[in-house]
Amino acid sequence: MRVPISWLSQHVDLPAGTGVEELDAAFVRQGLEVDAVLRTPETTGPLVVGKVLEIEELTGFKKPIRYCRVDVGNPGDAGGGGREGRGIVCGARNFAVGDLVVVALPGVVLPGEFAIAARETYGRVSDGMICSVRELGIGEDHEGILVLGTDGIEPGTPAAGVLGLDDVVLDLEVTTDRGYCMAIRGVAREVAAALGAPWQDPAAATPPAWSGEPAWAVEVADPARCDRFSMIAMEGLDPAAPTPWWMRRRLTRCGVRSISLAVDVTNYVMLELGQPMHAFDRDAVRGPVVVRTARPGERLTTLDGADRALDADDLLITDDSGPIGLAGVMGGSTTEVSGSTTALLLEAAHWEPTGIGRGVRRHKLPSEAAKRFERGTDPDVTVVALARAAELLSEFGGARVAGGVVDVDTRVPRPAITLAADRPQAVAGIPIAPDTVVDALRTVGCAVDADGALLAVTPPSWRPDLTDPADLVEEVVRAVGYDEIPGALPTAPPGRGLTPAQRRRRSVGRALADAGYTEAPAYPFVGPTALTALGLPTEGLLTLRNPLSEQEPAMRPSLLPGLLATLARNIGRGQRDLAVFELGVVFTPGEVSAAPLPPVDRRPDDDVLAALLGAVPAQPWHVGVALSGLREPRGHWGPGRAADWADAVEAARTVAGAAGVELVVRAGDRLPWHPGRCAELVVDGVVVGWAGELHPRVCADLELPARTCGMELDLDALPEKSVAQAPEISSFPPVRMDAALVVESAKPEAAVRETLRRAAGDLLEDLQLFDVYEGPSVGEGRKSLAYAFTFRAPDRTLTGEQAREAFDAAVAAAAADHGAVLRA
Repeated sequence: MRVPISWLSQHVDLPAGTGVEELDAAFVRQGLEVDAVLRTPETTGPLVVGKVLEIEELTGFKKPIRYCRVDVGNPGDAGGGGREGRGIVCGARNFAVGDLVVVALPGVVLPGEFAIAARETYGRVSDGMICSVRELGIGEDHEGILVLGTDGIEPGTPAAGVLGLDDVVLDLEVTTDRGYCMAIRGVAREVAAALGAPWQDPAAATPPAWSGEPAWAVEVADPARCDRFSMIAMEGLDPAAPTPWWMRRRLTRCGVRSISLAVDVTNYVMLELGQPMHAFDRDAVRGPVVVRTARPGERLTTLDGADRALDADDLLITDDSGPIGLAGVMGGSTTEVSGSTTALLLEAAHWEPTGIGRGVRRHKLPSEAAKRFERGTDPDVTVVALARAAELLSEFGGARVAGGVVDVDTRVPRPAITLAADRPQAVAGIPIAPDTVVDALRTVGCAVDADGALLAVTPPSWRPDLTDPADLVEEVVRAVGYDEIPGALPTAPPGRGLTPAQRRRRSVGRALADAGYTEAPAYPFVGPTALTALGLPTEGLLTLRNPLSEQEPAMRPSLLPGLLATLARNIGRGQRDLAVFELGVVFTPGEVSAAPLPPVDRRPDDDVLAALLGAVPAQPWHVGVALSGLREPRGHWGPGRAADWADAVEAARTVAGAAGVELVVRAGDRLPWHPGRCAELVVDGVVVGWAGELHPRVCADLELPARTCGMELDLDALPEKSVAQAPEISSFPPVRMDAALVVESAKPEAAVRETLRRAAGDLLEDLQLFDVYEGPSVGEGRKSLAYAFTFRAPDRTLTGEQAREAFDAAVAAAAADHGAVLRA
């Protein structure tokens, strides 16, 4: 919220000598952060107000050019020139004879070191320049020059004061619970409280008693989402009436673009009182106005030109033709105020905040009005805002109110909050007298009735955030001053270090990084399209009520969609050799029970805590990797090596080694992996993940290179790492023997290895696969697996016969179980 100090001082009697630094400190004391202090870029030299006396159209040039005589004051005044005026060449066409303009006389230096001097151009001497808003540094409008009106300012008057070039604007960061500070009215109240200064409430004026029947028929079909709807009709508006300069200046300083008188007035009242309004072209409205939710199939073209499909949750303003506005967000194009509009319907309402927020996110349509309605507006000022807008439109546009006001008000009185008078001091830990508590709450705007030690507090209409005693305590402490509370840090209890699960996750992350993988965390959101592309189920997904993206409304059940999206994004940006990993939680699909709403004034009991935890979906930790391109780089040492399914399996072995568990790898079949190049990862007989090469269809659908590989493993499914035992080291020599076994190509190596280990017995110390061969010498459809056996006895020197016996038993078992043939 941008707050010009000149506008603020109109409503607050600022103490003498109050500068920007003092105001900044006052805002901080009230809990409002000043995000920036905005000053107009400096202009030096004779900048004055001039009055256009004559305009001569110059011809013979590529673009329209005017030679103007401009009265800039008496010769003795700054700039001189006399009442006959100075001659100035100008290309703008949005002004006429009699208009007041801003003139930079020779010697002026405008923002951007733009120096003005008399010079000959287009065959005439231009003795100065008529300025636009952008050239003056007070806005971005450069479509034409700045017109100040036709009277009220004497030519030759220094323009700095008229333009407010010395005005300072404070840009406030308003939190979601302080919606009333999205208006000059609310900010003035906070400044007055901080400085102890008197202030004038711009909403304190009593609306006029408009006579006659209500000007329009209005029905509110959903009072739960609109508990007050006010409207007046106006006619006789001059559509060509300009917005007065002082209003345009304030709108510009607050970051709002001037459009037309009717629209500018509604924006001005919104900034002043905090009540967003909307103006309808009365002649375009057909029949009674009805506030209701959308019906199936309805659409609305909003003021931004977008044709929007409406949701059943959308709250609308409608007439007999259908929707004419998205309530609290944006109006419709069919009733837009145009350059020919002479009759208006002005609407001011109080909308339920959460419904407005849902609509804004659903349609991706943020607006200044919606920002205020989402935070909560003051329902008491709807008619006051209409009266203020009617006053301005009457004064500057010649409009008059037709008929009486429509005011559909279904509000119920706010209940009082019971507060113990000593509770603020108990919470703050400093003495706060009961009288101070009452005064602080009344300064906020609350009505306070004291009954002994208990206070019955009724919050003001503009503070919907005050609902509990804790909210009132916060207001009291804020009024006393946060800096009055001493800072005393509690003694930190001794810690127990990382949990075993945390240590495991860190070990796994370090191990993968050491293996050449780059960690690439992704958002935990996913859409059905991404899961379908991977062949993963979409049933039972945990969907969000307010997702950041409609394309990704669910919580991820797998790490692969995010990892593969990261891979595709980097490949699209020119990267080819990639190896990324992620450690994160996934969300198990299934039903989720409703969570209870815990109390805020006391600790939840065990049953409530158990119900809260029971409503949290299962979120196991997974680790995943994705690889593409070269795993070993090419260079002068060789051509490099492409990543393949074995690298994905090796990543799983790296994870298992860091976690301290033994991993068994066997053939698997699961999407999105290739059915012939998929490994099932097993620990203690339980499948904990899969690894391998992705299915060609998946690679094509995701625009990934062929033979892209991936792995995903459930870390939480791994057993706890057992205490490491020192190995027994035998002092007796080993016996080493090799065997090459020929088996069918489809036979899993892990199964052959397991058979060899089992049959070799206790004398087998180590078994290593050191070669895999497929070729003509072993026959088509067959492969050779070469193993290195190491035999050793712990208590004696092993003889060759004893080692041969164990070796032959292992080979025989492989032949019996897998049809293995010992290769010569």
